[in-house]
Amino acid sequence: MMLKKIMRLIFGVFGGVISYHLVDIFGFSNEYSFSWQNIGEFFLTKQFYAVLSGAVLGYFLLFYLLDKLLNFIMELELRFKDLTWKKIVIAVIGLIIGLITGAIINFIFPIPQIPRIGMPLQVFINITFTYMGFALAIHKEKDISSFLFSRKKDDIDCPQLKTGSDKILDTSVIIDGRIYDICNTGFIEGHFIIPEFVLEELQHIADSADDLKRNRGRRGLDILRQMQNDDQIMVEIIDYDFEEISEVDSKLVKLAQVIEAKVLTNDYNLNKVAELQGVNVLNINELANAVKPVVLPGEEMDVKVIKEGKENGQGVAYLDDGTMIVIEEGIKYMGDDISVLVTSILQTAAGRMIFARPKTN
Repeated sequence: MMLKKIMRLIFGVFGGVISYHLVDIFGFSNEYSFSWQNIGEFFLTKQFYAVLSGAVLGYFLLFYLLDKLLNFIMELELRFKDLTWKKIVIAVIGLIIGLITGAIINFIFPIPQIPRIGMPLQVFINITFTYMGFALAIHKEKDISSFLFSRKKDDIDCPQLKTGSDKILDTSVIIDGRIYDICNTGFIEGHFIIPEFVLEELQHIADSADDLKRNRGRRGLDILRQMQNDDQIMVEIIDYDFEEISEVDSKLVKLAQVIEAKVLTNDYNLNKVAELQGVNVLNINELANAVKPVVLPGEEMDVKVIKEGKENGQGVAYLDDGTMIVIEEGIKYMGDDISVLVTSILQTAAGRMIFARPKTN
């Protein structure tokens, strides 16, 4: 607020000085010789009224106009923040097509020869069609962009996209972190591709105000950095986007279709959407379930009961891989290491659950 008041005073002084000189330049000033004895006469001169008017205009109007101009520039910057070179090219193409259309109409029809209104009508037609071309290009920007800038696999500047074993990593699998350990085992081959839009989403998560999201995002960036620094893992970040598609998951599926790659994820919804569109998916969670040790009814195992189950008398234990074991009458052994016999196994979409009972001697 203080700065605004100072600026108003500066503009007021500036307006008064300019007005004083303008009155003199245009010959409206009164003959007046300044002295302290006749200073009262100055307040009756045109120069004084010019200075007063200029100061008021500078203090209020000039500051108001400048403030509006600054706000307009800031809003313009925000609007153009997401402006891409593709949108600029499309807008220019629309302007050029509209201008050419208007020129053709003026050339075909003798509009310039119409008495008195021919030239204004010609200008009006040019402006109208130029605006129409610009407006239509902006309105149909996604369709035009898809037509002009869509590329196929051979057009994407990334040589490893032609190996036939490429895998696109999504945000969830990078944050999960297990992908790095799996890559170190050598069970997954080929190149790992991270599109720019996935990296941007990961960066947004890392900058989140929520502590949990921020930590997950930073962990994902650390995992990605480790994979890039590992000479045995081939990671490539490609600058390729589908601006007509807003959802990141949809972009991943589209990119996988274009370059004939597989999507590596642990997102259940993305898994289903990709499969419906004919894209091969590698799900880390499915891999984890597949490599869990096989347990058969009647087998014996040693576990530690750590909490109470949902049903009365039940106790719950876990294997090293996270598999839950529900133990009948296990609550009596809370906190103890006991031997149990497997009675049954239940396989669900969320994983595997083992039911057991304490071994009796």
